[in-house]
Amino acid sequence: MAQQPLLLIAAGGTGGHMFPAQALAEAMVRKGWRVKLSTDARGARYAGGFPAVVKVEQVASATFARGGALAKLGVPFRIAGGILRAIFAQLADKPAVVVGFGGYPTIPALSAAWVLRRPRMIHEQNGVLGRVNQIFAPRVNTVACGTWPTTLPAGVRAEHTGNPVRAAVLDRAGAPYIPPGDYPMSLVVIGGSQGARILSDVVPEAVAQLPDAIRRNLRVAHQAREEDLPRVVETYEAAGIRAEVQPFFRDIPARLSEAQLVISRSGASSVADISVIGRPAILIPYAAATGDHQSANARGLVQAEAAIMIPEKALDVASLGGQISQILTQPDAAARMAANALSTGRPDATDRLVALVEALVQEPRP
Repeated sequence: MAQQPLLLIAAGGTGGHMFPAQALAEAMVRKGWRVKLSTDARGARYAGGFPAVVKVEQVASATFARGGALAKLGVPFRIAGGILRAIFAQLADKPAVVVGFGGYPTIPALSAAWVLRRPRMIHEQNGVLGRVNQIFAPRVNTVACGTWPTTLPAGVRAEHTGNPVRAAVLDRAGAPYIPPGDYPMSLVVIGGSQGARILSDVVPEAVAQLPDAIRRNLRVAHQAREEDLPRVVETYEAAGIRAEVQPFFRDIPARLSEAQLVISRSGASSVADISVIGRPAILIPYAAATGDHQSANARGLVQAEAAIMIPEKALDVASLGGQISQILTQPDAAARMAANALSTGRPDATDRLVALVEALVQEPRP
């Protein structure tokens, strides 16, 4: 009896890399493939959600971004050692396909696959390639792009697969949109874990200054950092606005599906959720994001006329309040934004990734 084909997934130690990796692992296990995950100690902490049959292999990984001068001197040696071990591992148990999802821990597996000419691809979640994916983009069969358009080196073969979203988001995919009007309306504010303070500084004040006709119908769900909660709550209460303010909402997909408008950072997963559910958005990219990738993430929704992007340097109470008011007083335009957002969504992103993996098995090896 022939052994099941092996998919080797390599992913760095952040949720942004690990979630799409997990989605692919789950789908390939259902199809009868063996799956291994190659990551470092930090990434292994995120591996609890992977299917139990997925073997987790920790690799030696290092980055030039952390540590002192002595630690940085040792980085090339640690990476080289990891690559050698990965080569021997892939010779002992040959993967049919190797897929990298970004981050320094993907270097050993992808380097070994390149040396051994194994079929390989990378998935980039953001609209700008991460540092490691920039290195490997010309050295893989294809680049699966979670965000479109994605800035890519010349000559690189790419396909827009989209970013896999959670099952709770898929359950709300394309939920009917209720345009704003003279009845209760919902505004959802999500800032992510980094750089959310500016949203807590500006959004409540902007909402407080909206015309009475809007404010009396508005209810707000605002995700804010723990240290910002008291002042955000106080601002909403002083303006007589009904608001739930929490560090984390566990039911974001449900809240998005009920929203008339979303104000959000433009992380890859947030943009994917907004697109798959289909909601008008005001996007405020995190200015310190590497390579300004959050602005690139927002580009597709902006070009589709589904979202308005406000750079941090241009964000103030007056400009934000004006954009909120414009959307919530033009129901037809808001409905078009929702439909346009939905048109950019990729609810079948995981299926597209699976199809690419299966196609790679049949391709000649570069």
